[in-house]
Order: sequence, then C-alpha cells, then structure tokens
Amino acid sequence: MNERDSKRALVTGGTGYVGAMLVRRLVADGWDVHLIVRPDSDAGVLGPAQDKVVFHPHDGSTEGMIGIVRAAAPDVVFHLASLFLAQHTVANLEQLVRSNILFSTQLVEAMASNGVRHLVNTGTSWQHYENDDYNPVNLYAATKQAFESLLAYYIEAHGLVVTTLVLFDTYGPDDWRSKLIALLWKTSAATEPLAMSPGEQMIDLVHIDDVIEAFLLAAAQLRMREHGHERYGISSGQPLRLRDLVLAFERATGTRVPITWGGRPYRPREVMTTWTRFAPVPGWQPRIPFETGILQTRPATAPGA
Repeated sequence: MNERDSKRALVTGGTGYVGAMLVRRLVADGWDVHLIVRPDSDAGVLGPAQDKVVFHPHDGSTEGMIGIVRAAAPDVVFHLASLFLAQHTVANLEQLVRSNILFSTQLVEAMASNGVRHLVNTGTSWQHYENDDYNPVNLYAATKQAFESLLAYYIEAHGLVVTTLVLFDTYGPDDWRSKLIALLWKTSAATEPLAMSPGEQMIDLVHIDDVIEAFLLAAAQLRMREHGHERYGISSGQPLRLRDLVLAFERATGTRVPITWGGRPYRPREVMTTWTRFAPVPGWQPRIPFETGILQTRPATAPGA
C-alpha cells in the first residue's frame, strides 16, 4: 500500500461492541488505526487487533484532545463513543452531558484545530420517537441530537464534512452486552418464565457485519465529498414486533423461550414504532437475515451448543 492509498482512522468508542467490531475490521483491511480511550478501558475486547492499533488515553481536557488528533493525523474520524442510559437519574446527568456533548465537542474542536475534516458520526433511532423528525425518547437521545446541532457550527465555520449513521438495535457474535439477544439465550435455558411487557413494540435488529459495512462505505463516500452533513439510517428493513421476534428466535435456534407476556408494564416512552423516515447509505443494504445471523450468537452454554 503506497502513501497515496494509505488510510488512517481515529476511532472513539473502540472498546464498545460496535466500535470494537469496527476496529477489528479496519485492522483486517489494512488501515492504520488510532483509538481514543479512557485510562481504564479494556483493550482485550479487540482481540488480536489490540496489538496493531495505537492507543491515545484522553485526560479529559480539550488541550489533550487537540494533541491526540494532532498525533493521530487521521484521514477519517469514526465517532462511536457515548454513554447510553435508558433512563437517567439526577446522579448521572453530568456524566451523560460530559460523555455525549462535552467529549464530542472537544473532538470536533480538535479536528478543526488540526485541519482534519472527515467525520463519521453515530446517532440513534431514539432521536425519532413516534417516527418524528425529532422527538427524543430520553435524555440520552437528546444529547445525541444536541451534538448534531453543535456540528452545524463546525461544518459551516471550519469546513468539517460529516456523515451521521443512525443506528437501530445491533446484534452479532462475541457480543458481551446485556441486551435482548443475550436475555433470550439465557431465558431459553431457564425453567422459570421471564416477565416481559405485552410485546407489541417493534424491534429493528441489524447484524453487526452489516453495520460495519455501512460505516466503511460511509467513510469511503465521505472522503469524496467537499462539504455538508449527510444523515442515513442503518435499518434491517424488516422490523418485528417483540412477540414475533421471539418466535423467529425460537424457530431459528430450535429452543423455547418461556415468557409471561404482560408480566411487566411498558417502560416510560416505550418505542412502539420504529423510525422509517430515513435514507439508507447509497449502495448499502443489509445482507444477513436474522435467521442466519442469530445462530452466530449462540453461547457455549446454550441448549444445542
């Protein structure tokens, strides 16, 4: 790979699930990868890729961030770091704002200071409650929208070129998160039924490999643009009612998941309908059906493993 063709990425959130899978793929594809990390981040989630990336611990300061971006000198910044809280409390409000607004703004300030222009940002479909153009499900979603508003200044005043990928739910192999799929596997091995909501809410699950393809394609297209902010939804195109998703899980895995539907109420501002008013990344479409992808998530202790 010659200097003209070299690709250097700076990644935030690289020790989260989606970020770690992106880092693994970037390394496999020959990118020079740099990560912004907290001093206590667990690099083990990167697997063998951890030995092929450059880590930049961030001390929390704007000056420190400027130094990191200067040292990394990336062609593209992938911003995936965020603090997710389904429901915040007074005690964690400041942390939510620091993580999702202050840190993110420090990042783009550092990009502007160093003449780095290309950013792939990450949004959430929870910014679009009841399929609205903007209606945050919770404060987490509101902070994601707040950062997008701040981005407008850096785009107009400093020439940043931005693509925001709006994610729905993600799943895939090696997923350590305590999310729906892990819960279904755990419950399939249990005898006591799991108390769940009535199950009428829609779930849009996208396989991690498809999500990573969207990031890579967005980055390639971003580097060919000169200005502006484009925003795309990364959807499976086939959202399912929670009840139907559990049935699809049972059919694909040959297991039974004992559930008491209606055993607990819906959460406040439960997302009953998925966001549909989005454009996909040009040239991208999901390729891994749930029935195939779900088999890759079977834990070693699950029935039939």
